[in-house]
Amino acid sequence: MQHRTLGTTGPRVSALGLGAMGMSALYGEADRAESIATIHAALDAGVTLIDTGDFYGMGHNELLIGEALRTTSEANRAKALTSVKFGALRDPDGGWSGYDGRPAAVKNFAAYSLQRLGTGHIDVYRIARVDPDVPIEETVGAIAELVEAGHVRHIGLSEVNADTLRRAASVAPVSDLQIEYSLISRGIEEQILPTARELGIGITAYGVLSRGLISGHFGRDRQLGAGDFRGMSPRFQGENLQHNLDLVDALRKVAEGKGASVAQTAIAWVLAQGEDIVPLVGARRRDRLTEALGALDLTLDAADLAAIEEAVPAGAAAGARYPDSQMAHLDSER
Repeated sequence: MQHRTLGTTGPRVSALGLGAMGMSALYGEADRAESIATIHAALDAGVTLIDTGDFYGMGHNELLIGEALRTTSEANRAKALTSVKFGALRDPDGGWSGYDGRPAAVKNFAAYSLQRLGTGHIDVYRIARVDPDVPIEETVGAIAELVEAGHVRHIGLSEVNADTLRRAASVAPVSDLQIEYSLISRGIEEQILPTARELGIGITAYGVLSRGLISGHFGRDRQLGAGDFRGMSPRFQGENLQHNLDLVDALRKVAEGKGASVAQTAIAWVLAQGEDIVPLVGARRRDRLTEALGALDLTLDAADLAAIEEAVPAGAAAGARYPDSQMAHLDSER
């Protein structure tokens, strides 16, 4: 397994992380046994970073990860690092009702996460979206107090803009920024990524396969099941979907020339954007995990990268990455 360091102050982690959200929420039904087997397989393969959110399935995802950690080997448990997002407010019907970044809430969320995960500490802790009613300095300050108390090891951020990144880093060391970054979501390149690099903050990139859209496995006539939030995602709708899958077809030609899958090529492109970037892959099954790990063996030279970006130019995607109601919560888009 290759490794990378999250910024100048963060931990050394596997070059690919496992994003566990889909094992509990937002992509329809998942197989619990297969999910745990996939986490075990990831750890066995040397993946050390497991990413979750306390609101994924209203705690279900943390309980799932906790079970997987309890039932793996002692060596795997020792090397596993947890990255946890907090702050999203849910209701009993599964709805969303904002974000809470108050210091007291930060510590409350952490207490519950530690219990569900069954770990002595959280390795990287971050608010999922900035609370517009609470200065980021106060939220980060509360996490810093958790670090001082030994409950958290490192401070992370999620979906913030360059100015917020600077303000947060002025309070305490920030290990990494978790933010969407893929061939068809390149908005961070103009201001956010350069600022992160200036400040010595790493990037954990989620959505590297754009929720399966550029995985090479999403069919043009695929019907999404109930509970799959892609049914409301602009990039998966009508003409947008067909346009975006045309981009995938172009990418497939490049991938075939490299003897790789579309997913491996898309992941390898993100890996090639810098040693300070760690892609998170949202595999829910062992076969998808195995495919994703194959990206680590794919070397892209300058000609390959040019061919990939010719197939999928920056800004070529049709549709926003979230519906308008969710885009409004993204500090990174302001």
